[in-house]
Amino acid sequence: MLNKHVLRQSYDQYAEERDKSDLAPWKEAEREAFLSLVKQEGKKSLLEIGAGTGRDSLYFAENGLSVVATDFSVEMVARCLAKGLDARSMDFYALEFPPSSFEAVYALNCLLHVPKADLTVVFEGIRKVLRPGGLFFCGLYGGRDSEGIWEEDFYEPKRFFAMYRDSAIVKAAERHFEVVNFHTVPMGERAPHFQSLTLRK
Repeated sequence: MLNKHVLRQSYDQYAEERDKSDLAPWKEAEREAFLSLVKQEGKKSLLEIGAGTGRDSLYFAENGLSVVATDFSVEMVARCLAKGLDARSMDFYALEFPPSSFEAVYALNCLLHVPKADLTVVFEGIRKVLRPGGLFFCGLYGGRDSEGIWEEDFYEPKRFFAMYRDSAIVKAAERHFEVVNFHTVPMGERAPHFQSLTLRK
């Protein structure tokens, strides 16, 4: 069971460390590819869910998009604001925006904290704030079927993760969106791999 208070506490404690960390080259490549598609289609507004310290939101803003960053962690939102971003403290279960507010949504490694029973609710909330034809990037760790507190987590308190086999997460996404692209990025032997989904409303 996901305990939101514990999850927020965990991310609040690691905000400074995450702000100072380097961005992995594969994450840069995923971000660049999504920006390229968004700009190719002439889209201008983007919502980032689980924005963390705002590194990706700042990248999108510096590349000409109108960006709103949201995160559940107050400490993360503070770091977004310090970067000059339009940032809001918000739960991705309840995105407080009018329908069709954004042309793109970016969610990197945050929806993996959603219990499997709740994924439909969260996907529908994202779909609601997207404009017709809007693009949604969803990045997760998976390749295996699991759900619960990740005992190998080095964060304290340890975080809740839900992971899906590739076919299962694609099937789940297809119930709400058109799948534009799906691919995986290896993370090393015995580790979950990264699942990259580019979706369209």
